[in-house]
Amino acid sequence: MPLVAHNDLPAFERLLSEGQTILTHNRVYNQDIRQLHIGLLNMMPDAALAATERQFLRLVGQSNHIAQFYVHPFSLDGLPRAQSGLDHIAKYYEPFSDIQHQGLDALIITGANVTRPNLSEEPFWNPLIEVVDWAYENVTSIFCSCLATHAVMEFRYGQKRRKMDSKRWGVYSHDVIERSHPLLQAVNTRFDVPHSRFNDVSPHQFDAAGVSVLARSEIADVHLAVSEDGFRFVFSQGHPEYDTISLLKEYKREVVRFVSGEADCPPFPENYFSCRASAILEEYKARVLQALESGNALPELPEHLIASEVHNTWHDSGEAVVGNWIGLVYQLTHTERTKPFMQGVDPKDPLNWRKTAAS
Repeated sequence: MPLVAHNDLPAFERLLSEGQTILTHNRVYNQDIRQLHIGLLNMMPDAALAATERQFLRLVGQSNHIAQFYVHPFSLDGLPRAQSGLDHIAKYYEPFSDIQHQGLDALIITGANVTRPNLSEEPFWNPLIEVVDWAYENVTSIFCSCLATHAVMEFRYGQKRRKMDSKRWGVYSHDVIERSHPLLQAVNTRFDVPHSRFNDVSPHQFDAAGVSVLARSEIADVHLAVSEDGFRFVFSQGHPEYDTISLLKEYKREVVRFVSGEADCPPFPENYFSCRASAILEEYKARVLQALESGNALPELPEHLIASEVHNTWHDSGEAVVGNWIGLVYQLTHTERTKPFMQGVDPKDPLNWRKTAAS
């Protein structure tokens, strides 16, 4: 079943224009078809709010068609916002207090930009802990993306992320480590995922925390992992939600930062640009450097020439994992969502996947 546009969030109209099935609230199917209510804690900066909404809504809407999906976006106090971001949140997002009262079946937590050396010094730190603590007791599963993974690994497991020597940036191949886990049912044993981060939680740290690594890369380290019960937390260090051109847009922003003197000239994201795209961008970089040296006007990045040269090699696997996640939420969620987490289910292994793997 499709996404339900239960509010006026512009992302619904955009996805509808892309051909995705979206039901308006007055056209939902009869109540014999179950509803799933999924929270989206969007911590991204103002410029990325709408794109992040679309990316996660798209993954949910194209995944396991077993229910009518109601996605409830909300954000946190303490995140720096311009007036445009505050207005967007006030108009389209829900207060966390309302979400606590109404309940959720599952929760997605996005990444965020940080401004302090330590995550615990960020102004959103305590509000995020409040949300996670509530969700741990009341939500079937929490899907943590990128920085959210790092934050939860620190405040629940005592494993602080570590700054890498250079940015891990590009599209990387990952091997499935735990093939028996139901999150990876019908997923290729090797699949691509984009990464974009300066910090890392290592395989050793996940192991030390008792967190099971499901998929990892020789270069990019852990992408997918699950908490000791197999499902309560799903951790992702990569970005399966990214659009085809997300890394191109990010490269463009890095070039702007270089031109303004905020950063070094950016390298290309690894395993992303084709040979032709790389050649075009090398020529563009030379023109930028020449313009900076001579004081002339800077050339425009030829985005239209590059966009057709990048390919999406990760969406199908991301859609499959999210589809499996939603299917498991559907199986394990109680009708009354305000009850404690999965009463009557073994909290140490609700999916029974370890026994399945051993047999």
